[in-house]
Amino acid sequence: MKFTNMKLTGFFAVVVLTSVSFSAYAESHIAEALKHAEAAVKSDDGKTIAEHAEASKTHAKVADEHLDAGITSLNDAIDHAKLKHVDLAKKSLEEAVTHLKAAQ
Repeated sequence: MKFTNMKLTGFFAVVVLTSVSFSAYAESHIAEALKHAEAAVKSDDGKTIAEHAEASKTHAKVADEHLDAGITSLNDAIDHAKLKHVDLAKKSLEEAVTHLKAAQ
């Protein structure tokens, strides 16, 4: 199957738009956790406090998972770089950047 320039351009546009959409969502975890924690502090009833605290915890856990994955990718990059596997090190670094951005 042969790709034309138009098909490739369309494919890359979809990939970029999907990445941007995911990044926009994923980059809000810390901000969302903070927003819900602050809302819980301002609330006067237990039900609302619990709901906001639960939402805050959920976002904080997702951010934490991305931080852990980012650290793992950074360790992989270091190991690959020490072995002079530059391409693999860069791939691991790209994964680290993705996870670290998602944790924000």
